[in-house]
Amino acid sequence: MHRETMDRPVEVSVVLPAYNEEHTIEETVRTTLETLAAFLPHDAVEVIVAEDGCDDRTPEIADQLAAEDSRVRHFHSDERLGRGGALERAFEAANGETLVYFDTDLATDMRHLEELVERVRTDGYDVATGSRWMPDNVADRPVKRGVPSQAYNGLVRLFLRSELRDHQCGFKAMSREAFYLLKDDIKDNHWFWDTELLVRAQRSGLRVAEFSVDWEPKGDTKVDLVRDIFGMGSQIGRTWWELSVRPRIDRRVTMAAGIALTLVALALMTVYLDPQEVLDVMGAADPALVLLAAVVYLVSWPIRGLRYRDILAELGFREKTGFLTGAIFISQTGNLVFPARAGDAVRAYVVKARRGIPYPSGFASLAAERVFDLLTITVLAGTVLLGLVATGNTSALVEGLLGTGGGEVGAGNRQAGRTAAVVAASVGLAAILAVVGIVASARSDRNLVRRTLGRFSSDSYADYVAGIIEQFVVDLQRTAGRRDAFARVGVSSLAIWVLDVVTAILVLVALGANAEMSVVTLVAVSFFAVSVGNLAKVLPLSPGGIGLYEGAFTILVVALSPVSATVAVGAAILDHAVKNVVTILGGVASMLALNVSLTKAVEESANAREQTEPIESD
Repeated sequence: MHRETMDRPVEVSVVLPAYNEEHTIEETVRTTLETLAAFLPHDAVEVIVAEDGCDDRTPEIADQLAAEDSRVRHFHSDERLGRGGALERAFEAANGETLVYFDTDLATDMRHLEELVERVRTDGYDVATGSRWMPDNVADRPVKRGVPSQAYNGLVRLFLRSELRDHQCGFKAMSREAFYLLKDDIKDNHWFWDTELLVRAQRSGLRVAEFSVDWEPKGDTKVDLVRDIFGMGSQIGRTWWELSVRPRIDRRVTMAAGIALTLVALALMTVYLDPQEVLDVMGAADPALVLLAAVVYLVSWPIRGLRYRDILAELGFREKTGFLTGAIFISQTGNLVFPARAGDAVRAYVVKARRGIPYPSGFASLAAERVFDLLTITVLAGTVLLGLVATGNTSALVEGLLGTGGGEVGAGNRQAGRTAAVVAASVGLAAILAVVGIVASARSDRNLVRRTLGRFSSDSYADYVAGIIEQFVVDLQRTAGRRDAFARVGVSSLAIWVLDVVTAILVLVALGANAEMSVVTLVAVSFFAVSVGNLAKVLPLSPGGIGLYEGAFTILVVALSPVSATVAVGAAILDHAVKNVVTILGGVASMLALNVSLTKAVEESANAREQTEPIESD
């Protein structure tokens, strides 16, 4: 434990989280000391003002109080740590064995302080909390505050299986042992910190005491109803996932889920389609065009290696294109064989094991690829849409969106397709705006990302998202440090995606789909189908995204063109099959050439897997 030592035997440390409390902090500190003195020895207590980046006179007042009374300590922060962050920082430096905190507005009647302290100090509870919602003493709260509070606590009890009635009452105590047991597991650093403390304490088997308190709201609350309630709602979802879902997800579960989804998709497909008809359509495909599609897709692989070489060069590593192409082949084969995109970390393992490139650099190169893939998708989407408008060939797409186009599908399928197309268009527009913002931030010295997100939420999830986007910007800046490098990687990314789309076009032509739409529409539909299909593969639900890619590809083709559902399904299966066969053959050849065991690579890289899944273009 890293904390300051003191000569006196402090038993109880009271932390007061303070943000712009110049009008109340002095009275709060004095009232706290007087209340503690009524049941504890004078030198057995300390009061810590956890001042959280205030921009008023709170720091000066806290310093003065600390100078006047040795039992008072002031912890200053130049920047906002968040309520939970300020509490954790103060608790780590506290000297007492019983740690207490409550809101500085003293909304909870201080006559309950002795009970709060003694529940932990002498009664043996690990955590104690006041409650405004006990049946014998329900607080009188305004409807606009009480109803959201009751709803919030109900959701916590439902999803996080808590037995408590009030999780946000700012009147809590815990033992030092309980704090150090729980602190590393608590992810939030703002208002949800209180709730997460109580939930994780119960999940850890600690004794938690909840008792009713008299509570009266005072002054203006610092809780933003819309911003913070939505923020804490996301935290409920995050904690539920961490405690109830993620522990149950392993390789066997993801494999079973992927197989189940694929079987369900096949079962649903038979409701609207005759599987034999799909097989007949695929059997009638022009073999020469299918072979040409495979060759075109194969050509894209050396370009992937070339792009990876240029990215690693910007990170300070010089490698040959052939070796890097093989590493990519092996990693993508791993994604086809193992669920949960386990192959993503394999590439980092291969370049580390065979060329000594550190894991962080291997993962950074993957992040850089994601940056350029997103930029390329955005540029191609804009180009395709502008091309359609310029040539006047928007009618087929409009008909697909409005549901007036051809295609042998029922009304239900057509509606589903329209919905998917609208969602895809919305996501595409959002991606374009996001990329514009990210590029603007990368070219600016100001932190535009965090400033923008801060307007919507100060919750720790917003900080988490901002951190991811900021890393995205850093990767972009690092890889695009020189214009010539940016140009080379950008051109190779464009070539990779164009060849991916050309492969799909050749497959559609091999099935005769070109007879039902113009060349411009064929190109546009193929681009959107491939893009959305690859985005669907990001979900780690089946090896190689099998089933996910076909489903997304089919929906987009059916929604945006007059092609029948039978032909669309056949094209989706054949397109993905061609790409997967090329990938597996290349992967097997690369494993033999580089003497790499795929199973060992997955096992060795399991602990170093990147947390953010990359968007790949195959």
